Amino acid sequence: MNKFVLAGLLALTGSAFGATWTIDSAHSGAQFSIRHMMVANVKGAFSKISGTVEYDPGNVSASKVDATIDVTTVNTNEPQRDGHLKSPDFFDVAKFPTMRFVSKRVMAASAGKLKLLGDLTIHGVTKEVTFDVDAPAGEVKEPKGGARTGASASTKVNRKDFGLVWNRVIEAGGVVVGDDVLITLDVELLRK
Repeated sequence: MNKFVLAGLLALTGSAFGATWTIDSAHSGAQFSIRHMMVANVKGAFSKISGTVEYDPGNVSASKVDATIDVTTVNTNEPQRDGHLKSPDFFDVAKFPTMRFVSKRVMAASAGKLKLLGDLTIHGVTKEVTFDVDAPAGEVKEPKGGARTGASASTKVNRKDFGLVWNRVIEAGGVVVGDDVLITLDVELLRK
């Protein structure tokens, strides 16, 4: 959940040496999946992501990501559940309306893959996480100038590490909400 954020951004390939890219919120998304009642995965998304990526293909380790997700945009296609997620039981959006990811280090992993290590802040708690990044095929020039590229990234976090501890035991002996959250990011980046 989070800023889940934005490891995918660094996987940029292209000719822009040391370029700064802006996250295109209209064409980007952050999704999550978590176990519900021990039997199925429930998926949700955050629709508003903003931030920047500095990428130097000649020196990937110098790349940087700073991304923010508007937690108030959480959507699981169930209004009652979305309201509960926004409440003090979970995200407490009145106090913590955003999540943020700030990178610390970028490392080449394998062909077309990167590892993005950084600090993820959710619900006022900051923890170090690592995103696995799939590099894009390249960049596309825009008719009016500039360029676009994109990337995908994923990580798994334990929600309790970020103070999201609400749960309820069910009769079958399990719990309503699992602990592990799979975060997937698909971002489109713009360079003017």
